Amino acid sequence: MRTELLKSTGQVPASSDDNYLADAQIPSTVEDVLAATQFVDIHTHLFAPAFGKLGLWGIDELLTYHYLEAEFFRSSDSTPEEYWSLSKREQADAIWRTLFVENTPISEATRGVIAVLEAFQLPTDSPNLDEARSFFGAQTIEEHIRNVFQMSGVSVVAMTNDPLDPEESPFWLKGVRPDRQFLAVLRLDRILVNWSAHWKVLAGQGYQVDEQATGKSAGEVRRFLADWHERMQPVYMACSLPDTFEFPKETVGNRLLKEAVLPACRELDLSLSLMIGVRKQVNPLLRLAGDALGRADLRALENLCREFPDNRFLVSVLSRENQHELCVYARKFNNLMPFGCWWFMNNPSIVEEITRERIEMLGTSFIPQHSDARVLEQVIYKWNNTRRTLGRILSASYRLLLEDGRSVTRSDIERDVTRLFRSNALTWMNLGAPVSNASE
Repeated sequence: MRTELLKSTGQVPASSDDNYLADAQIPSTVEDVLAATQFVDIHTHLFAPAFGKLGLWGIDELLTYHYLEAEFFRSSDSTPEEYWSLSKREQADAIWRTLFVENTPISEATRGVIAVLEAFQLPTDSPNLDEARSFFGAQTIEEHIRNVFQMSGVSVVAMTNDPLDPEESPFWLKGVRPDRQFLAVLRLDRILVNWSAHWKVLAGQGYQVDEQATGKSAGEVRRFLADWHERMQPVYMACSLPDTFEFPKETVGNRLLKEAVLPACRELDLSLSLMIGVRKQVNPLLRLAGDALGRADLRALENLCREFPDNRFLVSVLSRENQHELCVYARKFNNLMPFGCWWFMNNPSIVEEITRERIEMLGTSFIPQHSDARVLEQVIYKWNNTRRTLGRILSASYRLLLEDGRSVTRSDIERDVTRLFRSNALTWMNLGAPVSNASE
């Protein structure tokens, strides 16, 4: 009877709790809660101000983002060689003219730039970038970061920090000051994927390693990770892996993963983030824009979760065809946390499909999204898009629940949104205390 009342009138019964929401109230309540919740951005390529020019921001960086560069070559007669010979400013002008003036900016990446300009009340249909450049040039980075975080509704971001990056490591070695809004993440790609090209860097720093990772190498890599953990205080370790990744196949990378990285994560109580499915440089002429994706064999992930139950794995997969399988594995292994819709998956139509599937299979026990932002202002449009898309998804889920006979309150929605966008991330980064908001 109660269910029929809800269906026929859209109202809760007279005897129900006053906090119960009617069907028509759900979308606006979900929207309000999403707007009021400060999100944790668990994966970005942003940098704190102390890292200087490694941190990218401003209109020229927004326009020369590699997503837009790939689109540019589809709509322009310019060759990659011609484009790379231009200055950053000239590249931005070429992309603006081609994708925003001569064509309508309806792709996800171009609309993102429009949304950023609109957020700062800058012209979105100007034939040139003069006003935008003047605005960004007048900003101080610290104040600009505060404004961007407030506009995007983000309280804290996790960086991507590579101790073997020759441009980044000097900042850490000089004792860069920690920033409460930019959490460090220890990136392992050069160790697990490109060991042959980088082992000599560790050897040059006094670690007893060799090209085949034999002898003392695994123990020395663990010592290296412990040293950098003390220096960085990372909230997790991370690695981007190709679609051909297999485990426990006998490779140097897998030996280091098993004998160095996973033990170090256990000792330091850190999650390991695995981002699986990259196919590097299918078109080298496009540089960073030349990477693609491939479907991975997730039995490697199954083997890792089963063989190492005391390790926590944060996992994102790049192929759409792998998403359902990832959900199934998450139901089997509670040391596996699916997170985000990464890179080529970060389009609203695909995000909606994947997130609905995850809610149906996992409830709220996953992390729906991360920005993957490389340029500061991107968090504005990326998180606005997430709120827009998640609003529809959550509203539909709650309305179905209401139809099936379970009342929904604002407190239910607040608890669920907090778990999805804050507490799941904080738990897996082993951060028990609340993270301060940008405005505090």
